[in-house]
Amino acid sequence: MVTDYDAPRRADIEDDETADSVEKLAGRRHQPSSVIDEDVDAEEEVFELPGADLSGEGELNVRVVPKQVDEFVCSGCFLVYHRSRLAATKDGMKFCRDCAT
Repeated sequence: MVTDYDAPRRADIEDDETADSVEKLAGRRHQPSSVIDEDVDAEEEVFELPGADLSGEGELNVRVVPKQVDEFVCSGCFLVYHRSRLAATKDGMKFCRDCAT
């Protein structure tokens, strides 16, 4: 089926029923709703993961590995990268491929 998008639109598409229903909806929009759900996050507060151990909730233990011989710290984003990501060296500062562009 071919459609000519440059042709003017027909005005006979609109129905009186559609116009009436839009007016009814616009009238309902201004009426206040009797049901208001104020506590949206109530279910989230009581939700717990099954089998979750939260005994050390305030602690975070991370094993820190020292920088390896074949790694460098980018002077732009301060992340540690493998030497294959080295893109440029300027005044002794090393930059990764992302920061060099």
